[in-house]
Amino acid sequence: MCGICGKLNFASERNVDQGLIKKMTDVLEHRGPDDEGVYIKGPVGLGHRRLKIIDLDGGKQPMFNEEGTLVVVFNGEIYNYQELRQQLLGFGHIFHSNSDTEVLLHGYEQWGVDFVKKLRGMFAFALWDETKNRMILFRDRLGIKPLYYYVDDEKVLFASEIKSIIQDKSVIKEIDYQAIDDFLSYMYIPAPKTIYKNIRKVYPGHFLIIQNGAVKD
Repeated sequence: MCGICGKLNFASERNVDQGLIKKMTDVLEHRGPDDEGVYIKGPVGLGHRRLKIIDLDGGKQPMFNEEGTLVVVFNGEIYNYQELRQQLLGFGHIFHSNSDTEVLLHGYEQWGVDFVKKLRGMFAFALWDETKNRMILFRDRLGIKPLYYYVDDEKVLFASEIKSIIQDKSVIKEIDYQAIDDFLSYMYIPAPKTIYKNIRKVYPGHFLIIQNGAVKD
């Protein structure tokens, strides 16, 4: 188990506050007690808490491609990553770790967003593509790994847990009473709802593309 979080401001001149990403990351410490990492560049901020399982020394996150134009934070495990790694090596990709995380970067480079269809595993991850100025949020087919997000006119925040998102004091925390009714009826809250109206779950088996101030699935 790991924890991921992040923020994207739609206005490119609005820098993400490093202190906020650190707070968002810190509240996820229980999900990843072994390591932490933060990435800040202008309007983008990503955070990660790591539970070390694969490539204990080389799997630090956030993780980058060779040019530094792709950044990923990942929670989960890709069961077929070694098979995909061999395919990507055949295409000429160069790996700098033995982690399943790095397969996500090279897979996206090779196949675009559809590479997620090749993944077998449980996962929730965010990938920032600086060249295309877009953030993509991915969640596994069964929804084993949680992924929540908040959107308003100025920004998107995401995290493995809601309490990380609400570290940003500008987040509107309005209770969704229909979600409460769902919980009392079904003993859980169906996606995309959460206890808050403006915080949503990514559907299992879906990805969201956040680009030019819009969210598309």
